[in-house]
Amino acid sequence: MLPVNADKMWGMLKTNDSCENWRTAECLGYSLWKSHLNDPSTMKLPQEIANWDGKSVEALQAIYDCHGLEAEFGTALIPLLKEPALARGASWLFKRYLEEGSALASADVKRVFQSLPDLVEWETRLHLLQSLSYLTIGKREVKLVETFLRRCLASDNKFVRAWAYNGFYELSLQHPQFQAETDQLLAQALEDEAASVKARVRNILKQRL
Repeated sequence: MLPVNADKMWGMLKTNDSCENWRTAECLGYSLWKSHLNDPSTMKLPQEIANWDGKSVEALQAIYDCHGLEAEFGTALIPLLKEPALARGASWLFKRYLEEGSALASADVKRVFQSLPDLVEWETRLHLLQSLSYLTIGKREVKLVETFLRRCLASDNKFVRAWAYNGFYELSLQHPQFQAETDQLLAQALEDEAASVKARVRNILKQRL
């Protein structure tokens, strides 16, 4: 196989920015695109997430734009949720995948719930909490979800606590045995919680009207 002149090809693609190859190259960035060009095996989702700077939402959106429609994209993200160096980016992409209307097979949903005990970073927990409304909670996974929600209710982070209340609301919709406790939790939150958490709880209560 002849070596590829990456600099020359990059310039050629850039002059035709409507080209699909250019959009793919641009969203990856020059360095990762060049390595993929000479060694396609390096073009892997974990590496792209690892190259993320940890701050840019635009960069994560670019990864999603490149891969979000791939058949195995959602499935490929699930094991990354348990990888400390990748979980924040992977969980953002996972939430985005669901928000865009994509769905997971029931076996994959089960794997997501099985990953909940391993989530450490608060943003990763938050993204999974915000994803619960898109996921069907099977009877066998109820305990996993319940335990996760209780742990998040005890978090020092206000965003995590706010969405944990929302999580109990979602759990009660699918499993009515949690309805009474959820009512109590929401009522207590309106008495005791921080203002930002109370705002989220009020939004939950509005949905129930």
